Amino acid sequence: MHINSTILSGKGILNEINFLFSDKSHVLILTDKNIINLPEVKFLIKKVQTSVPVCTLIDDIPPEPSHLDVTSLLNRMKVSNADLVIGIGGGSVLDVAKLVSVLCTKDANLTLAQLLDGDKPTKRCASILIPTTAGTGSEATPNAILAIPEKETKQGIILAIMLPDYVCLAPELITSMPKHIAASTGIDALCHLIECFTATISNPVGDNYALIGMQKLFNSLEKSTKNKNDTQAKLNMLWASYYGGAAIAHAGTHLVHAMSYPLGGKYHIPHGVANAILLVPCMAFVRDAVVDKFAQAYDLLPDAILTLTAEEKSYALVDYFDALVKRLELPTKLQQLNIQPDDLPFLVKGALDVKRLMNNVPKKVSEADVLAIYQALI
Repeated sequence: MHINSTILSGKGILNEINFLFSDKSHVLILTDKNIINLPEVKFLIKKVQTSVPVCTLIDDIPPEPSHLDVTSLLNRMKVSNADLVIGIGGGSVLDVAKLVSVLCTKDANLTLAQLLDGDKPTKRCASILIPTTAGTGSEATPNAILAIPEKETKQGIILAIMLPDYVCLAPELITSMPKHIAASTGIDALCHLIECFTATISNPVGDNYALIGMQKLFNSLEKSTKNKNDTQAKLNMLWASYYGGAAIAHAGTHLVHAMSYPLGGKYHIPHGVANAILLVPCMAFVRDAVVDKFAQAYDLLPDAILTLTAEEKSYALVDYFDALVKRLELPTKLQQLNIQPDDLPFLVKGALDVKRLMNNVPKKVSEADVLAIYQALI
């Protein structure tokens, strides 16, 4: 997949992007109630509002949105002629912004239901995505993930046309992230990178993105969570997240994400937290099928012992993941999130139903294997 987005990055970059919207007639801004209170976001919105004839602001995109949320938003907007969509927020906001960019064009003649059924639009309005978390990589993926409440799971809409024209990586936007959110979104980025690197559909282009992203993440995740004002570490995490998204665009995630879908879809567990719980047991399960790739990833660690054998490095990488999740003080058991043994049959079925991702697992995975991983977390 060809990613032709232009990336603008660095502290203060939001002061330099007037040229992206000054010639537009109708700009639609999507964000959420938390993000809109950031001083930098308020300043940017004010600049847009004073620069264009019409600016529509939607500031209540919910976390982990469902298809019902997006349908409600489209009905409220009554907008079909925006010529620029700006998404400012975490993965949920950016996913919705990507969907809206193809649904609010003058001649779209498409509904969200049609997108969920697999229709492929060929047009969208111009778009700018500005992430405010360093984890989802949504700004670099052709994916939009929506909860499907009636099925108690999630569904991905994958359309190359949704890739944005511009991406702005502004580290000052993520300095206010609470530590636990910085940690869980960072683990989400790590899952994207290591899963894409080891997927059955991995390839040299995606592998290159994954290796660059992992090196940045391994050197910056803990610095970024410990010191919210370390803008260089924050910028490195934004890039690690972006590279994770780019890896998804060229390959795809697998077991961690498949097993986290029902946790988010039914129990509304934040995506990064669900991934953090599943990272270690899922990587331990696939380790023997991807020893050489795990060894490559291990070599990127700041304190890697390069004299270890590939087999030893593969075990050491799983141990590193385990220690990292604990150092970041993220949950490691499902019962910490009120998931009980009686919930396991639903979780197993929900995970196996995500065939798009299960097909990417680098070794054969059975119903019993999935059940065993969930059981280990109870």
